Amino acid sequence: MATPATLPSGSLLDEKLKKSSPGKIGRIVFGLLLLGGVGYIVSRLAEDLSFVHPSSIFPYFLLGVALLIALGFEFVNGFHDTANAVATVIYTHSLEPHVAVVWSGLWNFVGVLTSSGAVAYSVITLLPVELILKVSKGSGFAMVFALLVAAILWNLATWYRGLPASSSHTMIGSIIGVGITNQLLHGASGVSGVDWEQVTKVFKALLFSPLVGFAGAAVLFLLFKLALRDPRLYEAPKGTDPPPFYIRALLVLTCTGVSFAHGSNDGQKGMGLIMLILVGTVPTAYALNHAVTNSQVQTFTAVSHQVSDVVSHYVDVNTVIADSGPELEQFVSSRTFKPETMLALRQTVDDIQNEVSRYGALNRVPPDMQSNVRNQMYLVSETMRLLPKYGPAISDQDKKIFANYKGFLDRSTKFIPTWVKVAVALALGLGTMVGWKRIVVTVGEKIGKTHLTYAQGASAELVAMMTILAADGYGLPVSTTHVLSSGVAGTMAANKSGLQTSTLRDIALAWVFTLPAAALLSGVLYWLFNLFVVK
Repeated sequence: MATPATLPSGSLLDEKLKKSSPGKIGRIVFGLLLLGGVGYIVSRLAEDLSFVHPSSIFPYFLLGVALLIALGFEFVNGFHDTANAVATVIYTHSLEPHVAVVWSGLWNFVGVLTSSGAVAYSVITLLPVELILKVSKGSGFAMVFALLVAAILWNLATWYRGLPASSSHTMIGSIIGVGITNQLLHGASGVSGVDWEQVTKVFKALLFSPLVGFAGAAVLFLLFKLALRDPRLYEAPKGTDPPPFYIRALLVLTCTGVSFAHGSNDGQKGMGLIMLILVGTVPTAYALNHAVTNSQVQTFTAVSHQVSDVVSHYVDVNTVIADSGPELEQFVSSRTFKPETMLALRQTVDDIQNEVSRYGALNRVPPDMQSNVRNQMYLVSETMRLLPKYGPAISDQDKKIFANYKGFLDRSTKFIPTWVKVAVALALGLGTMVGWKRIVVTVGEKIGKTHLTYAQGASAELVAMMTILAADGYGLPVSTTHVLSSGVAGTMAANKSGLQTSTLRDIALAWVFTLPAAALLSGVLYWLFNLFVVK
């Protein structure tokens, strides 16, 4: 791999930075926005915690440390992935570096705020189920801390080398490491391993998205050549003058799209873990979604009776169980269906209905019961997700009834407060502004042997934007870094510009080693943290 050290003194980016600066007004505006964002976060968090009365300040201390580490991951994520969005507009002189970074940060912010949360919770489903259910226990905290610290360490290491490594890849590797270590620590109990099916699904998205980026950008670049005959599109920028207006508008638009897509997808990867932290430290405030209305609860009560009746059709009358919780946990973990599973499902549905209807609203469920109700809802939701594939043959009509019921469960447990999105967006933006230069230089100067042309930049970013938004629609995490850098390489190959094999080799090595390295780091950290926590 290339020697890290500092940015190359002859970098084109260095020359541009000498001629521009954010200016005093820019710094003041950014400072005011940052203060406003922090003020909003603190006020909303204080409001959420206003009715929480812990016996000591330790939960608050633990919450502060955990949030700091979680937002640290998003801060480092900004070094890598957000920086990719601005490389093309900087190297085509469409925007000045500081303007590009602020503009990208703004659209990342919008992307994070409008994200659905689907990606956040698809990442959570990769974790061992009993650690999710016991997130307020010592092993749950050990899991979260191990995941985040390992991801931060590996991301910092690859950033220091100037390598566009994938934060998504890093997070998946960290999850695998925790899952395998958890299996080794607790034995083959059936509830301690990695959800390999979900890992495979996510890993396929991470594997194929760079190939889509490479091939898609190459094809789009060739289509540009066929459809648009303006020779300026296919020439390297001359001097530091901006491109013609329509070319500049296209490049700024693609930068905007990639930034928005990055925020809507990559910005979610830490959100799910932040929610686990909140549930683990202050379950009274965050175990259940207190924004669910009373009318929705009343509808849920009626639907619960319907679901219980439907499940009864699949229950063996000769089946007996002692405790429904472990039965559902066993099914969700092992995917092994038994007659006891349906009986456990019906009992848990009835228990949830009784608890919710008794108190009339989720925010009125007693504090000491909120975590338990959340766990019951989570297990039922996951059971209903898996039943069509691993359970008995269920009619299409019954599947619709299950889906309607599951929707309420997910609204009640899989939610993300707006202040969490704001915090993640600020962390991403700050990370970009602090560490963007290394990755931008790699993408802009070290992938191809010639300067990036306007058509190449537009092709790479258009494909990256569409790929990331498509993955977001399916709730799949993908790497902005790998999609965009592969897209740049694809346009260089299509243009026969030549590729810098040393850079591509380093990126490929980082891609290959990220998963095992992150897994090893998180596994070791999880083992170490478990030595010091109360089980």
